[in-house]
Amino acid sequence: MAVNLKGRSFLTLQDFTPEEIRYLLDLGHDLKTKRRAGIHAPTMKGKHIVLLFEKTSTRTRCSFEVAATQEGAHVTYLDAGSSQMGKKESLEDSAKVLGRFFDGIEYRGYDQKVVEDLAKFAGVPVWNGLTDADHPTQILADMMTIEEHCAKPLNKVKVVFPGDVRNNMCYAWMIGAAKMGMHFVGLGPESLAKEMDQKIVKETFETARQTGGLIEITDDKSCLKDADVIYGDIWASMGEEALIPERAKLLTPYRVTEETLEATGNKDVLYLHCLPSFHDFETKMAKEWKEKGVDIREATDEVFRGKHSVVFDEAENRMHSIKAILVATIGK
Repeated sequence: MAVNLKGRSFLTLQDFTPEEIRYLLDLGHDLKTKRRAGIHAPTMKGKHIVLLFEKTSTRTRCSFEVAATQEGAHVTYLDAGSSQMGKKESLEDSAKVLGRFFDGIEYRGYDQKVVEDLAKFAGVPVWNGLTDADHPTQILADMMTIEEHCAKPLNKVKVVFPGDVRNNMCYAWMIGAAKMGMHFVGLGPESLAKEMDQKIVKETFETARQTGGLIEITDDKSCLKDADVIYGDIWASMGEEALIPERAKLLTPYRVTEETLEATGNKDVLYLHCLPSFHDFETKMAKEWKEKGVDIREATDEVFRGKHSVVFDEAENRMHSIKAILVATIGK
């Protein structure tokens, strides 16, 4: 059956079938190959998109801007201080106005309900650039990267996520892995596992049963055995800085080290990370916390820069996978 995603919003992978996700991954690979071959076919010429950012970003903003302009579209960027949305104008009214101006809207912020309401009222495709509950564009890039570096099909791949199992990247991976029949393990403290969103847990466990996948949440490091991917993320998200000392103490046992990789027993294991990463003390934030006696590194520098790390291929694939979403939903 042919896949047609024209006019669809991209809010969560939960809204898409495995076949539709497969289509987006294949399109991402194809667009990447064409770009590297110098083949240019502006499928979005004459289109206009707006990027709404309540949370700052490097990769997400650049990926959307470069992907759109490479395909011939014009991009408008609005940060939290550049619009009246939610302040002097309701979200519904703003969505309806922006939908009259633009062919598509990207949102990166906090509440998942905001991106859902934008899609409800805008009348044009809305794309989720990150919320506190999900990060679906990142998962597409991650899956593309795994396919480039791992000989196994996705439904034979095991991903282990050591760290804060309640965060948006863990949830996003649970959703994506369940959809594609993958084996995903969230590895973290039991105290954090108890705070997980039970709706997401229930839905992903049920989806995995239907697709032949497996979703697990554990504090047992024996789960590292036979992992194909170790996935890293920072320990405190934007807005949680006050929790860093407590979070670092709790999650230090889950820092990704050479020993973590060795525990997989897989000489070809991959290390992925959504970035930014604290892997050394060269950032202002890591230095300041180190001076206070707190080590906030979620991975060692040896792992981050080592032979198993494909984090920069992964970062590049943000642009190619986002381009696939744009082309599929509003392209010609």
